[in-house]
Amino acid sequence: ALWRMNRKVMAVYLTFDVGPIPELTPWVLDVLDQYGIKATFFSVGDNIRKHPEFFELVKARGHRLGNHTFNHIGGLRHGITSYLNNLHKANEYLHTDLFRPPHGWMKWDQYVFVKRRYKVVMWDLVTRDYSKLLSPYDVVRNVHNYTRNGSIITFHDSLKSIDKLYFALPASLRFLKSEGYEFKLFK
Repeated sequence: ALWRMNRKVMAVYLTFDVGPIPELTPWVLDVLDQYGIKATFFSVGDNIRKHPEFFELVKARGHRLGNHTFNHIGGLRHGITSYLNNLHKANEYLHTDLFRPPHGWMKWDQYVFVKRRYKVVMWDLVTRDYSKLLSPYDVVRNVHNYTRNGSIITFHDSLKSIDKLYFALPASLRFLKSEGYEFKLFK
């Protein structure tokens, strides 16, 4: 699995999990456009089903797509067959070769089968923008303190993140740009 990219290149890989949702995804896309940044959206299939117009916006604006299962299910609570069926159901919408397991967990046998068809993309920096225990300033502090060459940075376009992201995303992007980081997409 990919946890971090090239440590010798001053670049980061910006990712968003869970969306698309009408309450936040269009705003995230507008902010990324303002900064001229492309990101990878690890989308939940059921959110795509419910909000296809917002999924089409993500695609139309040139962002990379990743699979985050159909129902945002954790691998530890499912057998291999139901887990893979849920992942493949999401990919009927996504048509991607990237996958990120919800909550960052899969059983070993699930990983072995997923790895045959997908690049498994994890992260080395979770901003924790979903946490009720953190303020928007804490989220930005996480980006300041833990970004390094090749970081895969995870934000969420979800309702749990909405109150923090309005401040934290633009502030984090300004910081990363001021530090000289290039923003890259997975190949």
